[in-house]
This record gives sequence, structure tokens and C-alpha cells, in this order.
Amino acid sequence: MFTPYLNFNGDCAEAFAFYARVLGGEVTDSYRFADMPPMETEGAPPLSDADQQKVMHARLVVRGHELMGADMLPGFCADGTGYRQPQGMSVSITADSVAEGERIFNALAEGGTVGMPFAPTFFSQGFGLLTDRFGIPWMIDVGHPPA
Repeated sequence: MFTPYLNFNGDCAEAFAFYARVLGGEVTDSYRFADMPPMETEGAPPLSDADQQKVMHARLVVRGHELMGADMLPGFCADGTGYRQPQGMSVSITADSVAEGERIFNALAEGGTVGMPFAPTFFSQGFGLLTDRFGIPWMIDVGHPPA
């Protein structure tokens, strides 16, 4: 099984609440850095009050599928640099209908950047590319074109 894990620059809680509304899912887990027990923070860099309120881990479930994410802080990621905007990947959503695909696309595109407007293509009844206002790249697809 594959589960996308998204990195955010301090707005993970806002993004996951938005995704839950748009996609009809539920945030089932959300932990702040302040929730970490003291024994797990030994040797970790000190956190400001603002950083303690950022999301250490969140989980969204939509129709049995998971999306996870966190705010990336320096010292709490593998290379120690903190947040970097995603590159070389997109989260792909297959919608049940053209209307649903267009609704999801338009909601995610609000305040973001459209790379390819949602429209029929030779391979899909509806397809579009965008980067949402949180910096996450998305592909919205409806499926095979009508025969």
C-alpha cells in the first residue's frame, strides 16, 4: 500500500481541514509538536511556542484512502533543513464523475496555480493539473473518455 505523506510550511492543520471539506473525509489523527512526551524530545532542538503548535503528524481518511502530512521544522526532518516545496510528484485523485472532478478541481485551485485547466482529453472525460494554495501539486482525473 502507498500513502502520500505531504510536507507543509506551518499550515498543515488548515490544509487538512480544507482537504477534509473538499474531499468529504475526516481527519482521524492530528498531533502537535507540543504533544510529544518529554522523553521523545531529548536531544531535539528547542521549539518556540509557535512551533510547538504546528502539526507533527496528521491523517485524513477519504473513502478508505489515507493522506498524511506534517509541518516540516528544521531539526525534525532527515536532512535538518525543514520545509521544502514539493517537486517531482502530484497527488492524483480519480473522481466518480465529470461534475465531481470539476468541483474538486475548482475547490483545490482556489488561491492556487492551474497548470492545466480541467477539461476532456483524449485519455479522460476530465483531467486537470494544479498546485493548491498550500503548495501541494494535484492531478484530478475522471477516467476514460466516452466511446
